[in-house]
Amino acid sequence: MNDNSIQNQRNGHTVKKHYKETFEKIPEDKRENIRKVAAAEFAKHGFKAANINVIAEKAGISIGSMYNYFNSKEDLFLTVIDYGYQVLESVISEIDLEKGDVFDKIERLLRAAQKYSKEYPELNQIYLDITSEGLSHLSVMLSRKMETISAQFYRALLSESKKSGEVDPKIDEYVTSYCLDNLILLLQYSYTTAYFRERMKIFAGEDALEDDEKMIRGMMYFIRKALAPVSNKP
Repeated sequence: MNDNSIQNQRNGHTVKKHYKETFEKIPEDKRENIRKVAAAEFAKHGFKAANINVIAEKAGISIGSMYNYFNSKEDLFLTVIDYGYQVLESVISEIDLEKGDVFDKIERLLRAAQKYSKEYPELNQIYLDITSEGLSHLSVMLSRKMETISAQFYRALLSESKKSGEVDPKIDEYVTSYCLDNLILLLQYSYTTAYFRERMKIFAGEDALEDDEKMIRGMMYFIRKALAPVSNKP
């Protein structure tokens, strides 16, 4: 699988609609407003505590209209999840995965994660909320949907890099893809919540949140040393 087909695989997922046809018929700016207001409420209060009546009021629509667009608060939540996923896909689609070696591509992914997390902290907070036990009834479905494509992408990238000699041929691309994704995931969370922001400062220094290049340089140095062929290591 080449980098272009990997990119197409990431962008070619099928999104199941969790809203009614009436939602599609209203103007895009109105749909966007509802998604943004809902995202802010879910991010601030979590799925359980968020109130669909409050969301409707802040979005400037009646609760009757809200239920005319969505069957339930859960469907609204899932629509916001899909929206967040599409935003992330749009950020990733801007990455040039044709140029450079595996480390250049990983660095571009790290930079995209920084950009996404800083521009869309509320969507990141919702993603974090999904991992809680309170949403365990959705966890399996959402994790399979959201993580499988990323896992396949990393494994394909590492597999090709092993063949080309860019990374150690002995690495396990399954375990390594898990480690890489964890690094990127924690980087995203570190720009999202107060807890993870403080955690980042404790581990990486008080200036970590302001010095994006420091974080990229440090993480890429670690990744290069971890993945490089043994002959390239000191």
